[in-house]
Amino acid sequence: MEAVQSFNSMECFQFRMSVILWEKQQKKEKKKKVEDGGKNGGEIIEDDDVLIPPANFSMVEDGLYRSGFPEPSNFGFLETLSLKSIIYLCTEPYPEEHLKFLESHNIRLYQFGIEGTKETIPEDVIYEALRILIDVRNYPILIHCKRGKHRTGCLVGCLRKLQNWCLSSVFEEYQRFAGAKARTNDMRFMEKYDVLRIRQSLYSLIYQYHGYGSNKRRLLDREDNMPTARINVS
Repeated sequence: MEAVQSFNSMECFQFRMSVILWEKQQKKEKKKKVEDGGKNGGEIIEDDDVLIPPANFSMVEDGLYRSGFPEPSNFGFLETLSLKSIIYLCTEPYPEEHLKFLESHNIRLYQFGIEGTKETIPEDVIYEALRILIDVRNYPILIHCKRGKHRTGCLVGCLRKLQNWCLSSVFEEYQRFAGAKARTNDMRFMEKYDVLRIRQSLYSLIYQYHGYGSNKRRLLDREDNMPTARINVS
């Protein structure tokens, strides 16, 4: 029987609240530095220089995040995630400023080009992206497209099917991020997506704890070599 995995809205709410409180704390600390700097003749730091998450940012699970396209103003927030990898689901080249940020923080980029249209999502691209997601060595990892709605939503939805989520919960999560712009084609794709292929590729994988402060198990490839970063899949 297919396991039922309800989307935990309370955990999501708590995470979002923690981000808000985090921002407030950062603002207080910087305000204090402004006051101290003024008193001591030191450097003045703007009190509005707070950590800003990318649009549509959320935690999928421990060490796995999703969002819209990060702006340079979001780089400070991304630093706090200690990312090892980013999965980028657009066809456009990654901006040079962003590439420099990734290089300076030793973050690997995996690009899987999916057109931002209402056409059907290519199964092979989703399969290759899922192969990155099931390897613990790529974590912490961020998935993003342009707005963090459709392409990102489809990839996360297929991951949820691999995790044995029921279809209604997969759709609920997708619609929560896509909102009024939820696409029937996307939901049809997730419904029909066969996870058997990716499950078969897991025969060469072993379960191993990933060590993010919990005992949840992930899948780790037996091979020692990491996949080459900045993969482009058309």
